[in-house]
Amino acid sequence: MGRPVLPRRGRAGHREVVAVSRREVTTDDAESHDAADDRERDARPPTLAVVASLVAGAIAALSAFLAAPTGGALVGVATVGLLAGALRQSPRILSWAAGIGVIGIALAGYLRGAVEPLLAAGVALALAWDLADHGIALGEQVGREARTRRNVAVHAGTTLLAGGLSVAVVYGVYLAAAGNQPVAALALLLFGAVALASAVR
Repeated sequence: MGRPVLPRRGRAGHREVVAVSRREVTTDDAESHDAADDRERDARPPTLAVVASLVAGAIAALSAFLAAPTGGALVGVATVGLLAGALRQSPRILSWAAGIGVIGIALAGYLRGAVEPLLAAGVALALAWDLADHGIALGEQVGREARTRRNVAVHAGTTLLAGGLSVAVVYGVYLAAAGNQPVAALALLLFGAVALASAVR
């Protein structure tokens, strides 16, 4: 049998024991801290993203309601769906809600609603969907308590700019055609342009 290894005596031995103990404690503390962070992080969407999406959805519903009350009611249902999808962190619910909103805007156009409110409704609906979807991604990546105000504001501004450019193009085409384009087709074209601009952004 080999002789047991005994710690060195004196200050040198004391320093070695302290160093090893400190190293073990530091490693254990770091692992415990990381595990605690994973458990405590709130993965829900940031409040600002949810509120901004709700406001944009309300604007979309109001604009569509001014064009045609029936279409506006459907867009209002879509706004509630977007809120539910954001709170439940479900992209599928967001997609269904956006689809209902598109149907509402198209219906408002079919009922001969005014063009300008429909354009505003299309941009606001696209913005509401985009903010809700972005909020879910932010919640999963950094958590609800992280500082995301600037990120959400920049994202909303970029989407709004893309939507504004889409409105300008679509409305210009509509005026160039002397108003002979079907309004429902115009509404669908607008939403498609905004969604495409958001996707390639």
